[in-house]
Amino acid sequence: MDEKFLKPYDPKKSEDTVYKRWEESGFFKPEKTDSPDGERFSIVLPPPNVTGTLHMGHAAMLAIEDIAVRFERMSGKQTLWLPGTDHAAIATQSKVEEIMYKKEKKTRHDIGREEFLRRVDAYAKESHDTIVNQIKKMGASVDWSREAFTLDEARHRAVNTAFKKMYDDGLIYRGEGMVNWDPKLQTTVSDDEIEWDEETVPFYYLKYGPFIIGTSRPETKFGDKYVVMHPDDTRYSEYTDGQTIKLEWINGPISATIIKDTAIDMEFGTGVMTITPWHDRTDFEIAERHDLDKEQVINERGILLPIAGEFAGEHIKKARARIVEKLRAKGLVDKVDEKYVHSIAINSRGGGIIEPQIKEQWFVAVNKEFPIAYSAMDGIASGETVTLKKLMRHAVESGQIKIIPDRFEKIYYHWIDNLRDWNISRQIWYGHRIPVWYHDPICIPLADREDDISKCIPIVVSGTKPECKFCAAAYTQDPDTLDTWFSSGLWTFSTLGWPDETADLKRFHPTDLLETGYDILFFWVARMILMTTYLLGDVPFRTVYLHGLVRDEKGKKMSKSLGNTIDPLEMIEKYGADATRLSLVVGAPPGNDISLSEGKVRGYKHFANKIWNIARFVLSNIPAEANSEKPALRKEDNAWIESLVLVSEDISKHIAAYRFDLASDILYHWVWHEFADKYIEEVKPALKDGTDEEKASVQWTLYAVLTDCLKLLHPFMPFVTEEIWAGLPRKDAELLMIAPWPTVPSDKIQEMLHT
Repeated sequence: MDEKFLKPYDPKKSEDTVYKRWEESGFFKPEKTDSPDGERFSIVLPPPNVTGTLHMGHAAMLAIEDIAVRFERMSGKQTLWLPGTDHAAIATQSKVEEIMYKKEKKTRHDIGREEFLRRVDAYAKESHDTIVNQIKKMGASVDWSREAFTLDEARHRAVNTAFKKMYDDGLIYRGEGMVNWDPKLQTTVSDDEIEWDEETVPFYYLKYGPFIIGTSRPETKFGDKYVVMHPDDTRYSEYTDGQTIKLEWINGPISATIIKDTAIDMEFGTGVMTITPWHDRTDFEIAERHDLDKEQVINERGILLPIAGEFAGEHIKKARARIVEKLRAKGLVDKVDEKYVHSIAINSRGGGIIEPQIKEQWFVAVNKEFPIAYSAMDGIASGETVTLKKLMRHAVESGQIKIIPDRFEKIYYHWIDNLRDWNISRQIWYGHRIPVWYHDPICIPLADREDDISKCIPIVVSGTKPECKFCAAAYTQDPDTLDTWFSSGLWTFSTLGWPDETADLKRFHPTDLLETGYDILFFWVARMILMTTYLLGDVPFRTVYLHGLVRDEKGKKMSKSLGNTIDPLEMIEKYGADATRLSLVVGAPPGNDISLSEGKVRGYKHFANKIWNIARFVLSNIPAEANSEKPALRKEDNAWIESLVLVSEDISKHIAAYRFDLASDILYHWVWHEFADKYIEEVKPALKDGTDEEKASVQWTLYAVLTDCLKLLHPFMPFVTEEIWAGLPRKDAELLMIAPWPTVPSDKIQEMLHT
């Protein structure tokens, strides 16, 4: 028996060495696996932001994906798990700006774009190295030779190619629209990056002529000159659509127009509201439907504009109390609810409170019809007229993408049905700069030529700076950058070499599995479906597995402010990666939040020790040469072999169906309570006092069960099982990570999946 088994298992001394052994073997690469049937399995790692460190949500993601990958690799498939990181433009830029201002009292404008981007790149590189090390600590068997970054040169080329194709097809356009504006960071923000926070504020009921209107934001009301009501509301039947009325308002008398619109909730408040089309999305949509005027009240920095009269130039927060006092003095405040609870939109990347604004931006048109050039999707023919929303819905509705758990499909459809044109431009410096170039407004004729300067092209979409063929004027690139989700939306195929037709792209796309948290189903998953179905005419993945949030032991969301966070790296340091991984999988069905405590992690450290002690017992009770020939087995030993076969079938079925929670629970109980507590205890008398034939039967069975248990456990607990495997006297693979999965025919697995 290997001398290491004489000591207790110590993950701190073992795990880094084991991971290095895996890396050096080259078996993380799919090319190293000989797949006689040509089967493959591919998955891309959802790229962690380079601004952060590993949290329990990431740890759960890595554990689940590694289980799937190791199972498929051991099943003999060419398996690719492609890693990478996300530049997370807004989050990364705001972090560097925060550090720079704290240390130097400088902004990015003080040092210029080039120097600022150099500093951001340096920060991202340092943070990237930290993230990679943490991914390795979790035991993730990714192919590091194919690692990608959403802002590297290959991805930049893919982004420019995608942008140009979408622009040429009329699916990307520049125009005015309602956007989420962050006054703190001075940029637009995607719907996907908004978090909603509750706050308690006063709610004011104001007299607007003969009506009572309600608002929590009186500072926006200077431009309100339309009063809207439902056409079926009998309380206001005396008023007609388009009717004007005179009334006294904040800064004097105004003329207001009656608008009848079905968007009004007759049950809310008085059933009447005024609208501020420039600063509220619902109001903007009403104004668009009725072709109403839109007037800006608050500028990009939260300052009131001249329309506010005496309050012009004041910040909205400071002006609010004074505005209310003026309304009171004029007798326009009917009543005030001091404890009104409502939700406010916050930029999750920078913490700024969102102020809706109408701005000229770049958008992706999701409702525009176009003929799809190429389609490999069932039910969509090449040349068929579609919209991006139709492609997104069809990919799931047709069954070509399966969402686990399936209850999220209805939520997905609801989100798509309400999807607006996607604002993709950001007013920041870090990120993929928009590949659009504008000709200087004044043409400069060439001295030695008589070209027609009227042929000068005003806008050119190109990844490189163009030159005008008809005059000497220069082109200037659009200063904005693209929404981070634009580049990450290409992730499943840009990482495989697109826009080139590479061997990887042909071999491993569509990917088999996309595993991520249910909280970014729409932020990222839907964007990937949009980009892939349009650009490749195919789906990006076959299955979407959604894991839940990791909460504390009382079910509360983990946060630094509550002091209830659990650091996965601290848990790995204390109890090992195997225990940390298993604590995030057992009792965690797809789509369900799980409660986690340090005690739970500690409990699975005891299980890792149990596996080690089982191996020590088995190896100390078999001959050093471990006879490979199967002897005649006792009836009771044969029964245990049959029991293990049934367990293997169950575990294989559940892993193939992505029910890792069920597979791990069955395996945990069988290894500990059946193999260790029952079988090992039952055979001790035979090992001590049995005949040679009885001993041979028990020894062969113990070794066979141990090796198969190690194989079954390996996807869940790769470190301790690989360390034990290295000390086995006889084995069917150099490394456990490539050992053949306990044999269950693939047709039998499929049969079990359907029963």
